[in-house]
Parts: sequence; C-alpha cells; structure tokens
Amino acid sequence: MTKSPNPVDIHVGSRIRLRRMMIGMSQESLGERLGLTFQQVQKYEKGANRVGASRLFAISRILEVPVEFFFADMPESISESAGSSPKAGMREPDETSFVMDFVSSSEGLQLNTAFKKIGNQETRRKIVDLVKTLATDA
Repeated sequence: MTKSPNPVDIHVGSRIRLRRMMIGMSQESLGERLGLTFQQVQKYEKGANRVGASRLFAISRILEVPVEFFFADMPESISESAGSSPKAGMREPDETSFVMDFVSSSEGLQLNTAFKKIGNQETRRKIVDLVKTLATDA
C-alpha cells in the first residue's frame, strides 16, 4: 500500500514550483545547483518526497526568497490538521488552493506576467471585464 503525500509537503512543493517558475528557472537548473537530478526536484514539487530543513534553506537561497515563503498562503485546513491553529468554527471555504493552482500553472504564470507589464490602468480594467464576459459566456 502506498502512502499518500502529507498536505504540508504538497503545499511546500507547490510553492517551490511557483517560485522557480516565477523566476524562469528549470527543474534541471535548480537540481544542478542543489546537486540533485531534475527528477528529485519533481518529487519535491509534487510533495512525493519531503524537503529536509537544510535542503529547504538551500532552495530558499537559490530561489532568493525567505524560508517562510514556502509556508505562506497555506490553506487553513492544512495548518489546522498540522495543529498550528485552533479550529475556527464556521467560515467561508478557503480559496487559496484554487488561486495557487491557477497562478502556478503555465498559463496562469504567463497571464500574470504579461498582465503586470500593462501599465495603463484602464486597459487592465478592460481586460478584466473581457475575461469576466468570456467566463460568463462559457
């Protein structure tokens, strides 16, 4: 019987992938700088393998973010199951994972990068309106 990945490991891995993609670094390049294969980096990013503290520290230096970056935006359900916060009772569902899934996808990253380059506020608003219209029509 195979063991399913820990949700914290999956979250940390997705944040590694997000940052790596944000700076345009390949899995192979990150692996080389860590002395690993790209397959090992893939396993970290999927949460299949847990990232040790010293390795996470090295990754944070290579990707130029603080270690805390990898734990940011962790869905409440994960942090609660890890015992880091008390039960919050009734609340709206956490949409962080949906946003993170989109932003860390290839299309989401490309869209976000291109959108940030648009300097005109009115143009940006019109693009948002267009996307909302397209989403409604779908």
